[in-house]
Amino acid sequence: MTSAPTAMTEPDPGTPRDPIGPLKDREQVAERLLDASARHSFDPDTELDWDAPPEADKWFWPPELVSLYDTPLWRKMPLEQQRELARHEAASLASLGIWFEIILMQLLVRHIYDKPVTSAHVRYALTEIADECRHSKMFARMIQWGGSPTYLVSRLHHNLARVLKTVSTTPGSFACTLLGEEILDWMQRLTFPDERVQPLVRGVTRIHVVEEARHVRYAREELRRQMVTAPRWERELTRISCGEAARVFSLAFINPEVYRNVGLDKREAVAQVRASGHRREVMQTGARRLTDFLDEIGVLRGPGRRLWRSSGLLA
Repeated sequence: MTSAPTAMTEPDPGTPRDPIGPLKDREQVAERLLDASARHSFDPDTELDWDAPPEADKWFWPPELVSLYDTPLWRKMPLEQQRELARHEAASLASLGIWFEIILMQLLVRHIYDKPVTSAHVRYALTEIADECRHSKMFARMIQWGGSPTYLVSRLHHNLARVLKTVSTTPGSFACTLLGEEILDWMQRLTFPDERVQPLVRGVTRIHVVEEARHVRYAREELRRQMVTAPRWERELTRISCGEAARVFSLAFINPEVYRNVGLDKREAVAQVRASGHRREVMQTGARRLTDFLDEIGVLRGPGRRLWRSSGLLA
């Protein structure tokens, strides 16, 4: 006797949808992320060997990801100067990461302020804030371990971010979260398996990649929900604020003082980075997964899309 085929479960017609499909239940997503956090969280203070000195023949960042790579200036630089630039750029990116994570923690606290405190959604946000606290301390310790300066963003960008996080809409907060997380995450996924790179730097990037994967999932699911449920004015403001954040982020990505500190002419180095086809491809490739997602859910529209193009992150 042939059994009847099993009917596929259809989503509840009342479930909110976006261009990707039905939105997932907020509490179920958070419960899964809480479970993953319980199984795969790390204490960098004990996981990493901070007493091991840097290895003389290792890079602090993959050379292909260094801003000047494959420029005329890079080809003139001796190997030791190239490695020195990579060391300073790793510190610059770690400094940027700390700046961004402090902003993110404030945005998350604002997001949950009016939410039910016993919900899984709020508990996961608090878990993510704890993760980001550890990451910021880990990045600061890595900068000190490598012996490079801390590279603060410019006063202008620091104050622009102060304004942005003050006026940011809820969907804007999650869009900016993804901007800061996904491009660095792409670079770190290339870094942690790279045996040319310092073992401690590889360990730092491995921890960050594992834990940030949960943060990206949380932000993507919430941004999808917000772009469906938020008022029209809020969605329009999000498109513009997200584009402006991309513009600022791309300008602040590497502090130009790194060039002066390794003995290069800062003005010439900045000009060659801006003219570099390789660098443009690196940044656009790192952003592509994010820009494809934002485009699909309707964030990259109107003036905001033009700001993304001006940032160099969108082809």
